[in-house]
Amino acid sequence: MSLTAEKSFYSDSELLAMREAVNLRLDCLLPLSGDRVSAAMREGTLTPGKRIRPLLLLLMARDMGCERAHAGLLDLACSVEMIHAASLMLDDIPCMDNARTRRGRQTIHLQFGQDVAILAAVALLTKAFGTVASAEGLSAGCRAEAVAELSAAVGLQGLVQGQYQDLSEGATQRSGEAITRTNDLKTSVLFEASLQLAALAADASPAVSQQLRHIARELGQAFQLLDDLSDCHDGTGKDINQDAGKSTLVALLGVDEVHQRLRRHLENADHYFDGVCHHGQATRHFMHSWFNQQLAAFR
Repeated sequence: MSLTAEKSFYSDSELLAMREAVNLRLDCLLPLSGDRVSAAMREGTLTPGKRIRPLLLLLMARDMGCERAHAGLLDLACSVEMIHAASLMLDDIPCMDNARTRRGRQTIHLQFGQDVAILAAVALLTKAFGTVASAEGLSAGCRAEAVAELSAAVGLQGLVQGQYQDLSEGATQRSGEAITRTNDLKTSVLFEASLQLAALAADASPAVSQQLRHIARELGQAFQLLDDLSDCHDGTGKDINQDAGKSTLVALLGVDEVHQRLRRHLENADHYFDGVCHHGQATRHFMHSWFNQQLAAFR
């Protein structure tokens, strides 16, 4: 890829090339070993998806001055996608969300069995951390900080806690603030890790890194609201009405208010973008374009 850091946005073909670079690298990182666990790892990760988090990482790194998507940066992006894929595989199993469809295909536990799905998810998590630890072109300190950032996102104060709260409290009446806290843990933390890894690769200042945390929280909340809005719509590649009986912001506030709240989160993210991206506005343009495209389908 020969994209320059000065561009304010990327064309659809360039974004497609960036997404394909992620897919090709994932294909290399997850070779088929002839067993069902490796097959499940590949199925859960390489099945066509949006690749929002790795694209967000790559674009933000460029916006902050990384001139080339070097191998180490691409490995950071792939590690985030492997963690995301592992979390979906675990979320979908019967003792969790009991989902049957993911990305337009049967969920991993239905294809391979629950035992293989769990083992594949654990293997993906370990592969993600190993990939970060050995990423080329990054200093040892950068790799160590990246591992710590991802560990915090995945662990008891991150994705694990978010899923636990959703399982233990989701069917009860909750305040908007409680739902928002769970959404932060379920969704925002991996957006935050993606942007923090971009900041590490770009050697960003602590002040910029803090701005990125604010951006991630706003985008994560907007993304979760979009996911909640899509729950009753066909064509998303997932089971519909999975949120029936759950306390979501859509159930609490109604569709119109959630649309307005989602827009406010994007406006808040814009405010923080102003203090971060001095080399380009590709990330901002990409996120606005993507959210507008998705929201248009629900009108």
